[in-house]
Amino acid sequence: MRQLRRWTIALAAALLSSGLAVAQGPVAKPERTTVAQAPAGKGDAKPGQPAAGQPAAVPAEAPKEPAKPPPQTPISEQIKQIRAQLDAEKADLDQREQALTHRELNKDDLALLREGIPPVAERLRQVVDHLGPRLDAAKERLNQLGPKPKEPEGADVAQERAQREAGVAEIDDTLRLARSLLVQSEQITDQISNRRRAAFTRALFERTDGLVSPSLWMRATSDYTRDLRALKSSLDDSVTQVQRRGTVFNLFLLALAIGVSVALYVGRRHIAPRVGHRSSKDAQPSRYARVMAAWRVFLVGAVPAVLGSFLVGYTLDVTELLPVRLLPAAHRIVASLAFVAVVEAMADALLSPDRPAWRLVAMTDATAERLNRLVLAIASVIAVGRTIEGLNEGISLSLPITIVTKGVFAAVVAVVLAEGLRRFAARAETDEACLGPYIAADANTGIGGPLRILGWIVVAAIGISALVGYIALSSFLIDQLMWTAIAAAILYLAISSVDAVVSSALQDDSRIATALQANTGLRKRSLNQIAVLISGFVRVVLLTAAGVLLLASWGVDSTDIFAWAQAAFFGFTVGGVTISLSTIAIAIGLFTLGLVITKAVQRWLENTYLPATDLDPGLRNSISTVSGYVGFLLTIALAFSYLGLSLEKLTIVAGALSVGIGFGLQSIVNNFVSGLLLLWERPIRVGDLVVIGDNEGYVRRISVRSTEIQTFDRSAVIVPNSNLISGVVKNRVRGDRTGRVSITVSVLRNQDPVHAAELIVVCAKAHPDVLKEPPPRVVFRKIGDPFLEFELIAMITDVGSQLKVQSDLNFAVFKTLSEGGLIPNLGPGSSVVTVQGLDAMQDAMGQIARMATPAAFRPEARNEPEAERRRTPETVP
Repeated sequence: MRQLRRWTIALAAALLSSGLAVAQGPVAKPERTTVAQAPAGKGDAKPGQPAAGQPAAVPAEAPKEPAKPPPQTPISEQIKQIRAQLDAEKADLDQREQALTHRELNKDDLALLREGIPPVAERLRQVVDHLGPRLDAAKERLNQLGPKPKEPEGADVAQERAQREAGVAEIDDTLRLARSLLVQSEQITDQISNRRRAAFTRALFERTDGLVSPSLWMRATSDYTRDLRALKSSLDDSVTQVQRRGTVFNLFLLALAIGVSVALYVGRRHIAPRVGHRSSKDAQPSRYARVMAAWRVFLVGAVPAVLGSFLVGYTLDVTELLPVRLLPAAHRIVASLAFVAVVEAMADALLSPDRPAWRLVAMTDATAERLNRLVLAIASVIAVGRTIEGLNEGISLSLPITIVTKGVFAAVVAVVLAEGLRRFAARAETDEACLGPYIAADANTGIGGPLRILGWIVVAAIGISALVGYIALSSFLIDQLMWTAIAAAILYLAISSVDAVVSSALQDDSRIATALQANTGLRKRSLNQIAVLISGFVRVVLLTAAGVLLLASWGVDSTDIFAWAQAAFFGFTVGGVTISLSTIAIAIGLFTLGLVITKAVQRWLENTYLPATDLDPGLRNSISTVSGYVGFLLTIALAFSYLGLSLEKLTIVAGALSVGIGFGLQSIVNNFVSGLLLLWERPIRVGDLVVIGDNEGYVRRISVRSTEIQTFDRSAVIVPNSNLISGVVKNRVRGDRTGRVSITVSVLRNQDPVHAAELIVVCAKAHPDVLKEPPPRVVFRKIGDPFLEFELIAMITDVGSQLKVQSDLNFAVFKTLSEGGLIPNLGPGSSVVTVQGLDAMQDAMGQIARMATPAAFRPEARNEPEAERRRTPETVP
């Protein structure tokens, strides 16, 4: 089992490319021993104290939580048992804190110190939660006795007071000790985390001689003879081990394992296309089919390779044909082969270079082929580099050779990555340099600009780090590059799988969706919404898991992440108020439940109880409204009380707000409260057609301060909420969206009004947007001279089409009445209207005209006598 566990750890380390181990570089990996097993320093240490230069001993097993006392146990006995438990926890924490004072602690010692703290902290939290209510109850019983009087009180009362005071003091002291120990455990945890991060950073940025340093190559050359002896010694040890353990059975097992592994490696290349069911005849496979095919290709391409490498490594462990110090190098070789196979399978599953129709990632064939080659090249270089590093560690080559190996390996990775990025850039430049008009490149033709820029930054960081001597940093960046790419690929495949499965199960016309609609009564739209919610929740979980894995490779301990999550979920104290996600979620649940109950009671009052009474409608509405406000306030008080916000704290907040209001915030508070009323009562909703003063338009957004209204000319009018609450607002769609159209029509007085009304009504009934019930009607407004005035009133389906319907009705009515002769034609050839009663005015105007005309121009004046003409005044024109 020990060999199996060691092989599993080695394989997992190679597959996941753990950056943490590489980042620490020259830091030696000590044997994992407890701090108590560390060798003692010079001199004898006192009992209970660590030896000089060594960390303090840590108990191998944390003290167990004592059994809970039975209910009949007296309070004092329970406090004694809890106090004994706290003493044991205090001794454990003091010992761990003492161990932290030593500087020789490595990452394994720090991890050992960290392991026992979470159980201790959890037990301390249980003690605090157990004693808190008891202390409150004891203080309440003591308060019932009242303040101690100045004059002597009765013996029984004095004895009772003394016992209760002693009980309160005992519980209070124990609770204070538990809280102090809890704070101590949190501080020790923070110290350990800080030291681990400091060690990680120190190892990551430790500088050695770079590849451009001549001294590095000189020291590597000077150690050439020593390295040859180490290599010869390793070979001799291997030959000796094979001669000693090379029995026929062991050699047969090794040959069989290698043969099976080769068969698995070779067979997966021929099995994967068949099992993947990626047919070239299928031009447009569904997303679900593409995702399932990608999983089949990935599993068939990766699992046999991993099994083959595991079989060879396990056989080497069992047969012991290699020396112990060379086994890690052999494990590194077979694990590197499995790593390349896994990367190749993942690239084939996502990119599908030979089957474009089955590709999950949207890109062109040329881009997919180049990206596939780039990923495989980088994976191969990483596998070769890790194999050489494993051989160096197994042979125990000199430090300069190890540094040169890692540096050269990092430089090669940087060159390969730079060449791949250059090929993508060269392709883009060639396309843009062609003759003809410029055509924007498709977003799926290559790697995006930001991604290429990030790639060049990584190339520069890896290359410069290797050249100037930050070998550990360059190796760490390489590991993070590959690990991030693998995590992103798996995350993309997992998210695509969730979307495809949920979509095929709920969003399409599948059997599950049909069964749910038939059995639960859910609509198709509701099922689509449920599918979106499920997909979003799973995405959040997957992104969180990927983030935790990526943070772990950057030196963030998983226990720190779990501690943060636990603190966020179970609560942290700020200003005497405990804030936690669980408390907030439960408070929101209580608030929602209270609102549902309030709405149910209000609906029962409106529909069942109040109609059965003799109260007038106005009083019924007031009772229903007040009951809704009372239920809402009670629900808020319940939610706030569960959150720990007492009335005293709310009073302080209200006092601060009142001071602010007194300094000129009246308008802001007025608009804020008005906005809350608008959002709660909803007299105006988003999408309503309203009229406010001279502005008419649709409500687009309601916030707590103002409301945005979009007018018909596409202008945005911002109206303060206080104007909507205190002013007059006309809501055209408050009850429903039906509207009213009214047009005025005038016909000749000599026409039949009944016939005219019938023609007008027929025009309204023929329009598709006019409601049949209530039917359109015509009102005879006025008997004028010479016209009769009618008003057509019609109800339409949507108030938004009011102007359109009004215009259509005007056209139709005018055409119908004109064709029927009810409206006179004023064009050429039209009939003349004779106006009577103007004869006297016509004669008077004629006389005035004759008098103003000279006698020479008047024909009738030629026969008049001269005397008459002289009496007629001459008018000079």
